[in-house]
Amino acid sequence: MKIKLPVYFIIIISPLLLAGLALFLGSYDMSPRMVLKIIAEGISPVSSGLTNIPERSIIMDIRLPRIILAGLVGIALSVSGVTLQGIFRNPLVDPFILGISAGAALGCAVSIGFFPAFPVQVPAFLFSIIAVFLAYIIAGTQGEISRLPLILSGVIISAFFTALVSIVKFLVDPHKLQNIVYWLMGSFALADWQQVHIAGLGIAAGLIPIFFMRWRLNVISMGDDEARTLGVHVTRERIIFIAASTLIVSVAVSVSGIIGWVGLMVPHLLRMLCGPDHKNLVPLSIAGGASFMIFADTLARNMTSFDIPVGIITAIIGAPFFVYLMQRGGKESWGR
Repeated sequence: MKIKLPVYFIIIISPLLLAGLALFLGSYDMSPRMVLKIIAEGISPVSSGLTNIPERSIIMDIRLPRIILAGLVGIALSVSGVTLQGIFRNPLVDPFILGISAGAALGCAVSIGFFPAFPVQVPAFLFSIIAVFLAYIIAGTQGEISRLPLILSGVIISAFFTALVSIVKFLVDPHKLQNIVYWLMGSFALADWQQVHIAGLGIAAGLIPIFFMRWRLNVISMGDDEARTLGVHVTRERIIFIAASTLIVSVAVSVSGIIGWVGLMVPHLLRMLCGPDHKNLVPLSIAGGASFMIFADTLARNMTSFDIPVGIITAIIGAPFFVYLMQRGGKESWGR
């Protein structure tokens, strides 16, 4: 399926358009002219006297890092979704399927509950790796590791790690419990430039191999036997893609909490719109994931006077979408 150039171009630039629009929207009433002046002052090396006003802090230190962080997390979840869907040839696969998100959630919950001075990114990644490793071990008990045993193992590990998160919630004091519960809902309310830097570096490290190896997803999605016939080392390639996906998801979860449905919805919509070629689908998922998350977070912080966790917004959008997928009855085409 050949993508029409205007459609491709619109999707690619959509994050910039939505991010620019989101800067003008917020609970603090601010004129568009003031926003433009602050942005111009931030770009220009010459000060215009707006350095010490509260509006500048709202734009440059609250809204801008939050929008960028939302875009980065959207990229991570969307790209991991399209990668895992290609590996397992299943449009209903998302970052939760191998226990990646549950492992990251456990690592972050342990850090918040018992080691608050320790950076949450490290245990998030470590527990994600442990979750995937355990899923592989369980799948390996069935002989050759194939798609179905690995998916079933991921479901088991996700349930187990979710139970461990519940134990952590039961053991910690009420104040830390409140923080864990709010964090598990998924939110960018505490976004700052430090989190942007952490997320940017971690997500870029995992995104680079996926982006430059994306054409191999086309071969793997044909099936293991066909891929081996074409000279692809299926197990090795699968490990690389899963490890990269684990890294970017764990980093995303560590800075935003659990945000579901993005890795399921965005790649599926783009596949229906633009076809199954991963050479186009991966870059489109980068743009589409960023756009969707910026849009959802903008809704979350503007719908009411309170800051609604963005995970609630994505779940409200995602549940009807999942019903739609069920009605399609698995009619997704993976043929080239």
